[in-house]
Amino acid sequence: QGGLLPKADLNFYISIIEAVRDVSDDIHIHAFSPMEIHHMAKNSGLSVKDVLKELKRAGLDSIPGTSAEILDDKVRKVICPSKISTSRWIEIVETAHRLGIPSTATMMFGHVENWEHRIKHLTIIKEIQKRTGGFTEFIPLPFMHKNNELGKVVKPSSGFEDLLVIAISRIVLHPEIKNVQASWVKLGIKLAQVALNVGANDLGGTLMEENISKSAGATSGEFLPKDEIVRIIEAVKRVPKQRDTLYRILD
Repeated sequence: QGGLLPKADLNFYISIIEAVRDVSDDIHIHAFSPMEIHHMAKNSGLSVKDVLKELKRAGLDSIPGTSAEILDDKVRKVICPSKISTSRWIEIVETAHRLGIPSTATMMFGHVENWEHRIKHLTIIKEIQKRTGGFTEFIPLPFMHKNNELGKVVKPSSGFEDLLVIAISRIVLHPEIKNVQASWVKLGIKLAQVALNVGANDLGGTLMEENISKSAGATSGEFLPKDEIVRIIEAVKRVPKQRDTLYRILD
């Protein structure tokens, strides 16, 4: 996922997938947000369904459910007026799921939204999951307020509120979505450890390079080795398990 190149069409994105597949058929390709898929469809004069079919044929395995922010159009007009609408996000995600392309689901909170918006967002995610079963996990993401215009007028969420969002997400999404991630990059390691005891069952990946959170003020680093993640989990009396993108246990 990344910025939108103005003239990039479907063929450009397929060339990226093919470059990866030239190296390995075994790498799981988790790429292209709903916003990027919309961009491909618009620039190529194709339907979302046709775009996703071609991406899958080229080797795409799953997509990130980002660009969701808060699934309420009034909120979106304030925080991301240039991004796709709620209905378009739902259309793209559901189309992907029905074509056998799973996705994550996300919610960015801690800006202009309130609890009513958050519950509406969670309910939309839950209802999509009932219809398609295509979400692998839910990732609540606290808004990183530094180095952006919105951050100048809103206060960052507290650690308590971050934990409350994770706990309520677990309750609302049960039993449809089994996996709730506490992103150690967004929360910091110690708060993420607490989150493992209030509804989260995943810390996210080791990562190799992370730019979005870092540029917005995150201080938790860009890489954690496997052994360190194991230590972090065991320190709060949880059992570490290594998984793949689709939550299949590897060890």
